[in-house]
Amino acid sequence: MTQTQTQTRALTGAKGVARTRPRTRRAVSPGRVAAWVVLVVALVATVFPFYWMVRTALTPAADLYSDSTGLVPQHPTTINFLRVLGLTSQEEAMAAGGSGAQVDFLRYLLNSVVYSGLIAVLQTLCCAMAGYAFARLRFPGRDAVFGVLIAALMVPPIFTVMPNFVLVKNLDWLNTFAGMVAPSVLMTPFAIFFLRQFFLSIPREVEEAAVLDGVGAWGLFWRVVLPMSRGPLLTIGLTTTVWAWKDYLWPLLTGRDEETRVLTVALGIFQQQSPNTSPDWTGLMAGSTLSVLPVLVLLILLGRRLVESLNFTGVK
Repeated sequence: MTQTQTQTRALTGAKGVARTRPRTRRAVSPGRVAAWVVLVVALVATVFPFYWMVRTALTPAADLYSDSTGLVPQHPTTINFLRVLGLTSQEEAMAAGGSGAQVDFLRYLLNSVVYSGLIAVLQTLCCAMAGYAFARLRFPGRDAVFGVLIAALMVPPIFTVMPNFVLVKNLDWLNTFAGMVAPSVLMTPFAIFFLRQFFLSIPREVEEAAVLDGVGAWGLFWRVVLPMSRGPLLTIGLTTTVWAWKDYLWPLLTGRDEETRVLTVALGIFQQQSPNTSPDWTGLMAGSTLSVLPVLVLLILLGRRLVESLNFTGVK
């Protein structure tokens, strides 16, 4: 037997022995069990309201109060979704327990996509430029301006509603997408702070190498820094989209017309059109479920990519 065959057999035997070794189980500690219990409770507390919204949307209006204790409706139906989408006649909607009010769902859905999309794209881009300026550029008063910006994090957003409304009204931008997105399209203090901290972690050697290759300031930002910042940019973009999608007060003040009305405002008006003595809860929950689905699909599609991109360190 040659030496090579002997070594091969020895390695095979060693692997066989290693395979036959029993796997050691981790000891179940009280802390580990407590952590899992807390996670399960937090998960149920987070998911259960959404589940109950869907459950109410699938419940006939006649069974809303008589069938209010079970986790599953006794007579599930999709009529609430059909009448909210305007796929039923007014007689059928009222027979199903509705008030006769309808929602031009597709139109308001498009308005919500335009509103949240404009804010997410433009705000992320502007905050990226501002964050990179605070991280890399040197100009007089940079630290003082950044300190004022950080101090703005302590100002409640409700305090800025009235000044912004007066400004938009004076500009004659009420009931326009320009007036709806104007206060949020340029920047938010948190996004600038978040992106600045990431830009500071990018090795300067990468930028210096690009400068030696003749890349200017704009080229350095667009061609080097932004491609390396996909994770943080995606994070800010997703959080901004979710925030804009569920926003209610500002679109209610500045976009009440049909041409600019978003889904959240439309659902509020839909509820107001039902009698106070018998609100159309099933129709409202059906509309709310449909309004949540686009953002939920977006998070499902981009969630894994977001987690993977956040592991990027900037150095390959």
